[in-house]
Amino acid sequence: MRWRMLLFISILPLASVVGQVSYSIPEEMAKGSLIGNIAQDLGLDRKRLTSGKARIFTGDSAGYIELSRERGVLLIKEKIDREALCGQTTPCALHFQVILENPMEFYTVVIEITDINDNTPIFEKSDMKFKISESAVIGAKFLLERAIDPDVGVNSLQSYFLTKTDNFVLKLKDQPDGEKIVEMVLQKPLDREKQEEIFLVLTAVDGGEPNLSGTAQIHVTVLDINDNAPVFTKTVYKATISEDAPKGTVITRVSATDADKGSNSKITYSISNTVAGARDMFEINELNGDLILKSTLDYERARYYQIHVQASDEGGLTDSCKITVEVIDINDNKPVINIMSQTNVIAEDSKPATVVTMVNVQDLDSGENGKVHCAINEHIPFILKSASSNFFNLVTDSDLDRERASEYNITVTCSDEGVPSLSSSVTLTLQISDVNDNAPVFERSSYEAYIVENNTPGLSIFTVKARDADWNQNARVSYILEDSSVNGVPVSSYVSVSADSGVIHAVRSFDYEQIKDFHFCVKAQDGGSPPLSSNVSVKVMIQDQNDNPPQVLYPVQTGGSLVAEMVPRSADVGYLVTKVVAVDVDSGQNAWLSYKLQKATDRALFEVGLQNGEIRTIRQVTDKDAVKQRLTVIVEDNGQPSRSATVIVNVAVADSFPEVLSEFTDSTHDKEYNDNLTFYLVLALAVVSFLFITCLVVIISVKIYRWRQSRILYHSSLPVIPYYPPRYSDTLGTGTLQHVYNYEVCRTTDSRKSDCKFGRAGSQNVLIMDPSSTGTMQRIQSEKSILDEPDSPLEVSFPEHTHFPHRVFVGLFCSTHHR
Repeated sequence: MRWRMLLFISILPLASVVGQVSYSIPEEMAKGSLIGNIAQDLGLDRKRLTSGKARIFTGDSAGYIELSRERGVLLIKEKIDREALCGQTTPCALHFQVILENPMEFYTVVIEITDINDNTPIFEKSDMKFKISESAVIGAKFLLERAIDPDVGVNSLQSYFLTKTDNFVLKLKDQPDGEKIVEMVLQKPLDREKQEEIFLVLTAVDGGEPNLSGTAQIHVTVLDINDNAPVFTKTVYKATISEDAPKGTVITRVSATDADKGSNSKITYSISNTVAGARDMFEINELNGDLILKSTLDYERARYYQIHVQASDEGGLTDSCKITVEVIDINDNKPVINIMSQTNVIAEDSKPATVVTMVNVQDLDSGENGKVHCAINEHIPFILKSASSNFFNLVTDSDLDRERASEYNITVTCSDEGVPSLSSSVTLTLQISDVNDNAPVFERSSYEAYIVENNTPGLSIFTVKARDADWNQNARVSYILEDSSVNGVPVSSYVSVSADSGVIHAVRSFDYEQIKDFHFCVKAQDGGSPPLSSNVSVKVMIQDQNDNPPQVLYPVQTGGSLVAEMVPRSADVGYLVTKVVAVDVDSGQNAWLSYKLQKATDRALFEVGLQNGEIRTIRQVTDKDAVKQRLTVIVEDNGQPSRSATVIVNVAVADSFPEVLSEFTDSTHDKEYNDNLTFYLVLALAVVSFLFITCLVVIISVKIYRWRQSRILYHSSLPVIPYYPPRYSDTLGTGTLQHVYNYEVCRTTDSRKSDCKFGRAGSQNVLIMDPSSTGTMQRIQSEKSILDEPDSPLEVSFPEHTHFPHRVFVGLFCSTHHR
């Protein structure tokens, strides 16, 4: 296969690449045939074709070509018939674009379809009949039907051949438009008496390799004399007609005259030597020569028609002329708009002049009717710019902001310059994808919150709220407690923040007397990548609760000594005895203190100032007043509920110190004696109770233990070991215990720190058991096993085979030794 390729590349603005590549292929190539390596010819990587979703845009033309992205080649999709595609138009070419996205690129591809000799010349009338008078003069011409060969160039019709005859010769007449008129010329007079009918064969041959030919039969009937042929007034008639002309419109009239008279001068008009398309479009009135439109015209399908008209008289003489009909275009086609991009989403951070999509506009009309202007709706951040002929780029004109407008309906309207103008529009819905370009914004510039002290840990204090103008994940706000400290302690030990809701919880219980307020920062962070954040300052103020009673600073209450205020008997009314001084660590009204006299030895003698706590006399002191005066003053705060403290003030009404001393000393001794007696009584009661409970527990434990051992022995299958008397002596002399030993074991509650002393002989604290006492060895062994237990109060081990002549009571003298 021979093919040619031309490559033209030019770079256009607006980030779109426009290039052109041309190929030349013969028609009738098989489906799937290779046209060319488009990726190599355009200098593109095959991966770019795949990633850019390369595709072919053919407008409204048929899909003869397909693109293989994987191979990067152009292939035949449908077999191409050049004659059906272009007719007699040369050169014949397919025009289409290769579109790529991300970024947007397009390339123009032109494929020229070359002709092959695949069509045989064909005569539309395979049988031509002529009636020729025998008086026809030599040189008389008879127009023959032309053969039609759809091929072009050398493959088109080249010549005609007529079977050899003495009467006629073939003559070809070239026309200015390249057509050939075939005429049969009489070169020898006819003689009807010799030959009434003549049969000839006309052969049409094209110039292909090999030559193809077609034939037509010519039947000539010789008539009597008719010596004048019809003659047209013009050899070429020209006419114009609008493409919207209705059927039946008379386009023009041809006229021919015949010098003969009678029936030999009667002329008949007919269409001959005309392609089938023209025959279907026009008809001629046989009598008057009117050319009439019998079908609908379409300027976009055919702009010119050539009709050959023949005039024949009754004698068979003919003449011919040609009518050229020009179709006038009207504005009957709206512009066709094609959106060439399949993407309807653009990021909001796209820079100005970013290509959004490409628009192709086609108008099948011509001239002014085919000139198109396009525009888009106003007040949107996009403009439409012309990229090349019939191509426009929709580009961004300014910065985009999804938060201001998340979607645009862009209407592209294209109008032609016809009268009246025709227009069409298409609407492109463009989504603006979100970019994380907005940080969360708190509802307030700062927050203040109040919480009452002594709160429960985990209590919700208040909520901070931030909003993000972005969308989806970029608008998802999380709240974070910023690292800081309050009085050297991390703020996280005071409060916590819910990451999702922004609710601030108290981590601990607050004490107003220790901390009155504190500050911290909360950060709101979105879920974008990278994330954006903002901070807000939060101040938490602790509100006081009346949780502290008043504290009396004076007079000081001591346990060991008695303090008394002296008032001389000569004191006047209003005499200042002393002043009760108290404070309350609470604040506000919780710290407002009032003083009241709760009890007094003589209420008529003293009063307390409600606000200042001053104790004054309210009457004159007399000799009858007791020396020892005891006042109980209550101090109350103003909280709800109020808290109070009491203080006892001892007042001595005397003029001399010895008098006061004797009065208060007796009282002190009595008090100390009573206090000591009470203490000893309580202590004795506690000791007796403890001993009783201990004994009770020991007795119950021993009873339970013996009961369990008896149960074990009763159910045991072990042999019975004889029991020897208590004073039994080993006669074999293997060993006896001849002395009574007293073992002193001292233990503490921690057995690892206990002392156990062995080997001290003595007779003190020895109890000799009654010989008549009975028992068994198993019982002794069980008692020994008790001693062997780790938790046993006495751990004593004896040598194996030791015999006991006497029962031994082990006295326990325990003393605790702490190491």
